[in-house]
Amino acid sequence: MTVRTRFAPSPTGYLHLGGARYREVLAQMLEKGTAYYCYCTPEEVEAMRERLRAAGDKPRYDGTWRPEPGKTLPAIPEGRKPVIRFRNPLDGDVTWNDVVKGPITISNRELDDLVIARTDGTPTYNFCVAVDDWDMGITHVIRGDDHVNNTPRQINILNALGATLPLYGHVPMILGADGEKLSKRHGAVSVMEYPAQGYLPEAMLNYLARLGWSHGDDEIFSVEQFCQWFDLDHLSRSAAQFNPEKLAWLNNHYIKLADNARIEQLVFPLLEKEGAKFERAPLVQDVIALMKERANTINELSEAMMLFYREPSPEPSLLDQHLNDAVRPALAAYMKRCETTEWNRAALSAVMKEVLAEFKLKMPQMAMPLRLMLTGQLQTPSIDAVLELFGREVVLERLKRFID
Repeated sequence: MTVRTRFAPSPTGYLHLGGARYREVLAQMLEKGTAYYCYCTPEEVEAMRERLRAAGDKPRYDGTWRPEPGKTLPAIPEGRKPVIRFRNPLDGDVTWNDVVKGPITISNRELDDLVIARTDGTPTYNFCVAVDDWDMGITHVIRGDDHVNNTPRQINILNALGATLPLYGHVPMILGADGEKLSKRHGAVSVMEYPAQGYLPEAMLNYLARLGWSHGDDEIFSVEQFCQWFDLDHLSRSAAQFNPEKLAWLNNHYIKLADNARIEQLVFPLLEKEGAKFERAPLVQDVIALMKERANTINELSEAMMLFYREPSPEPSLLDQHLNDAVRPALAAYMKRCETTEWNRAALSAVMKEVLAEFKLKMPQMAMPLRLMLTGQLQTPSIDAVLELFGREVVLERLKRFID
């Protein structure tokens, strides 16, 4: 059997453009007596519900226009357009074995005759979903547990149509980190917003797949692995919490794995937007290779990379603190040796160790002012890696600007 699964509410009205199919099914149901015209106004229906509330009963439509043997229906009000209601069974129960929650039973006495077409002929949600699932041969419906109350209505409609019922599974809602239902106040709630925030699609898929489903203790898996491993038996019955820190950790993992050429395509427009200067600057892919281990998002990576693509403007107070008389002679000596040493990390690191030993200094005493003079900031990757990427010409030019 081919499994056809709907993981979200049906896109009402999109399957049957123009609604011709819905009108066809409505006409068949009216002819069979599983649906009927109701001429009650919304005000009259609300009055019915108020009377039932006052009597201590569940508020519902009272079946005024429901055809029954021997029943005389009211006279049709002149000029009033009717809705179409589904003729829901009066007795019995609707029971289904939910693939997530287990057996669920709801009495038909809890359900009234719902409107399946409005006065203008527009079909309503539960009717459209049932028809769409029937026509598309849907075998499994997986959706949020806020739809549990819709399921018995859809089952009764499908039964009235003589359709085969799909299996239903209702997964718990996703909660925010505070334990409340996920909403816009928790940040982005549409997957379409995350690319703009610098998240890779494979990280989003991995993270979202893991929300409410598990495969043992596996946290990281590819699309291919997910397709092989996924089954309905391991859907969680408890609500999952959306954890931004875990998503960031996963995104960092996939950024580190990603090809640098691909990351360049994502990060380059962000660098341009920030006014990056690429003349006499390191190759973007080389900077990505150095910086991406630290970045949780593409946006963070772009922001961190800017230290290589703008002129340094260190705070004067920081320069006074770190570029002092005690370290200046050592920096001058290091700058002199940089004119002739091989230009790679190993050689630059070896020369620095020699100067530190000669002037009896510790690494931070030289690394901090070097970072300030080269980048304008105190936090960078390893200073020998930064020196190597900037290149001899730029490094000597910037050091002379401050030391001479």
